[in-house]
Amino acid sequence: MKEKIKQEILVYGADVCGVANIERFADAPEGFSPKDIYGECKSVIVFGKSLSKGLMKVDSRLIYGHFNSFICSEVDRIALEGARFIEKCFDAMAIPLPCDAPYEYWEQETMTGKGLISMRHAAVQSGLGQLGKNGLLLNPQYGNLLIIGAILTDMDLESDEFCADICIAGCRKCMDSCPVQAIADGMVNQSLCRPNAFGKNARGFGTVDCNRCRVVCPRKFGCGE
Repeated sequence: MKEKIKQEILVYGADVCGVANIERFADAPEGFSPKDIYGECKSVIVFGKSLSKGLMKVDSRLIYGHFNSFICSEVDRIALEGARFIEKCFDAMAIPLPCDAPYEYWEQETMTGKGLISMRHAAVQSGLGQLGKNGLLLNPQYGNLLIIGAILTDMDLESDEFCADICIAGCRKCMDSCPVQAIADGMVNQSLCRPNAFGKNARGFGTVDCNRCRVVCPRKFGCGE
């Protein structure tokens, strides 16, 4: 059943898919466990769709932000289609989660937002990658270009194996390149990052003014680059 679900998620347009049994979320912060959303959750199906490599070669201000939002919409579509497939084929319950917004948690003082669950941590638990020093998910094939989605289900599925750590020991490129020194110890100070990274142009369109930590990463395209 697990492999059939994963293959169907790939058919819908995902590039990678993994599964984490709910046992792997035992240490999730209070309020951010899959069980806090759906009390009968037994497994989390996590998948990712990649941005194009070319987006790392141009100024991020308009093009990167636009297609990042587009991929988020695609990931949400895959989550919904995947949930419908699970319910139809396995007589199970499945809940698609928004890959980004909307979410409730917001600390105004620190400008820290948190999704319904942490997608990047869910991806680690499902074997899709490991976290880099900049807090971004690193996948062996797609580097840090994956946008992550998830589906909660009451199906009791076996977890996939964890991914090996691919972040380069001793590398500091993401930290050293940050113009506001927002990255330390695998964490990002959002009160420093957000005002520098996001803005609007004179026409009112949203802009991504900085994505340096993603671009300079030696593993941004995975282990093959």
